[in-house]
Amino acid sequence: MNAPTHRYLSLGAGVQSSTVLLLAARGEIPAFDAAIFANTGWEPAAVYAHLRRLEQLATRSGIPVVRVAAGDIRRDALDPDHRFASMPLFTLGPNGERGMARRQCTGEYKIKPIKVEVRRRLGYPYPARVPAGVIAEMAIGISLDEIGRARDADVAYMRNVFPLLDLGWRRKDCLAYLAAHGWADTPRSACVGCPFRTDAEWERLRRDDPTGWVDAVAFDAAIRHGSARANAAGQPLRGQFFLHRQRVPLDQVTLRPRTEAQTDVPGCGPWTCPHPDTATEPTPDSSVAPGQEVRD
Repeated sequence: MNAPTHRYLSLGAGVQSSTVLLLAARGEIPAFDAAIFANTGWEPAAVYAHLRRLEQLATRSGIPVVRVAAGDIRRDALDPDHRFASMPLFTLGPNGERGMARRQCTGEYKIKPIKVEVRRRLGYPYPARVPAGVIAEMAIGISLDEIGRARDADVAYMRNVFPLLDLGWRRKDCLAYLAAHGWADTPRSACVGCPFRTDAEWERLRRDDPTGWVDAVAFDAAIRHGSARANAAGQPLRGQFFLHRQRVPLDQVTLRPRTEAQTDVPGCGPWTCPHPDTATEPTPDSSVAPGQEVRD
């Protein structure tokens, strides 16, 4: 097996990947050539503030944090001229059918731009072929309680590794490590308008980030009738889209937050979104087009 020529961290800026970066910055695991953050353009203010702090720490330790992006997920979703990378929105059909749209946003806005950056750093930007034996090691922040999501890379030029699994750490160990080194306020990484937010997270957004809450409410109203591009092409949704599983406007949802212990779930990292890849129920309309395959 060929040895990797580069070593990177997939940085989601949530609990697990922040732990891995801190471990590397403190010399407790091998350093990285770079930590790559895929910016959807719609992370909460707390995540961007946390990321800036991580950048300062990593820079002092000789690990550059690189921000990459495939666009602005919020703006793109509302742009009739932009291809709609389906979000896992909750759907309600004309006869009360309850469904969920396919999730393509992770692949489009997180995995794809990281692959583009890795290829660039290897010296073989797409569509150039990466020669056999040129390999980048990609560290991913999956902890022992999420071991089922640890997978091999789907391209030959990347080899996934899992430092937290090597350490035998669970998420609670990451939280304890962060707290012990002054990072107890590490936020969960997920888009402002991520439909997978728990009621506790929606409540926290409304309480602690009023601007983000207003933004999410406005987006929820704007996507009510489906993809802006499909609507512009005369293919309106025969049903409705919602950010919340109650399938009512976000500002009318009765939030029922549970205890923090019940809601402390992983964030949505490039390879670590803890939610299904596709809908578990049919969507009520063909305007939710199947996703284009994300290619490297």
